[in-house]
Amino acid sequence: MPITPLSLSFWTREYRLFPSPSDEGQLEDIMIENQDGRISRRAFLIAGGSAATVVSLYLRYGTKPIEAKSSGPKQVKIVEFSQLGQKEDTVTLPFIVKSDTEWKQQLSPAAFEITRRAGTERAYSGQYWNLHDKGLYRCICCDTALFSSETKFESGTGWPSFWQPIAKENVRENSDMTLGMERTAVSCRRCDAHLGHVFDDGPRPTGLRYCMNSVALKFVKFA
Repeated sequence: MPITPLSLSFWTREYRLFPSPSDEGQLEDIMIENQDGRISRRAFLIAGGSAATVVSLYLRYGTKPIEAKSSGPKQVKIVEFSQLGQKEDTVTLPFIVKSDTEWKQQLSPAAFEITRRAGTERAYSGQYWNLHDKGLYRCICCDTALFSSETKFESGTGWPSFWQPIAKENVRENSDMTLGMERTAVSCRRCDAHLGHVFDDGPRPTGLRYCMNSVALKFVKFA
């Protein structure tokens, strides 16, 4: 379909029409609108109704159709560990999202309040603060490996404490301004379960104290 010169606005614009996979034989068409409003063109044969539609949109509105892009679930990378605590592969998995109703069906009331509402259990009330067995501490919500007994230490706080996570990829840290102070909250990378906080008063070699809630963890003894 021939395109005749038009009188448009007063700035320079360039339109490029590229071949469409559904229209065989469609070639590029370039039109330059000069400052005086006249359009010069290098036009080739345009075949197919979709090309004519694109031209119409460009000339009338100065816009082009935008293809919708599909967006899948958010992906996260975590490190997997065997039941013996041996590091395995780094894998990419979908971020876990559930409704409150689904979490309540899966978790105890205390676990829901702490992991999904960022609560804190009372000191010395949890089952792991004084545990000395060898094993892994996994997320109560999604089973991601979080801490190892190899980095657990006696902090005297009444909460299970570790000087580092089993893999930095498996946890997420963010600023927490509740209680009128700035702290660093720690959560599970895979499902965003609140685990506790990290402080800079821990032992060597890191000087950190990951102060966790027992109810947010699931201890699995080394096989």
